[in-house]
Amino acid sequence: MARVCQVTGKVPVTGNKVSHSNIKTKRRFLPNLQVKRFYLAEEGRWVTLKVSTEAIRTINKNGLYSVVKELRAKGEKI
Repeated sequence: MARVCQVTGKVPVTGNKVSHSNIKTKRRFLPNLQVKRFYLAEEGRWVTLKVSTEAIRTINKNGLYSVVKELRAKGEKI
């Protein structure tokens, strides 16, 4: 599975690691992804999503059903 958030679409980005002597080498900044199970009460079943911590906050704020509805509208299989 790719390191991509299913809700927000966050992906790894690249940048530089800078040493004390100012030598720059390439590195990756990975999103803080969690595999989390949510209970979808409207359908009476559990849904497993690979989400970032920002997406967990979004689900808490907007509700799981509205987020899942948006994902299905984008064509994601949930």
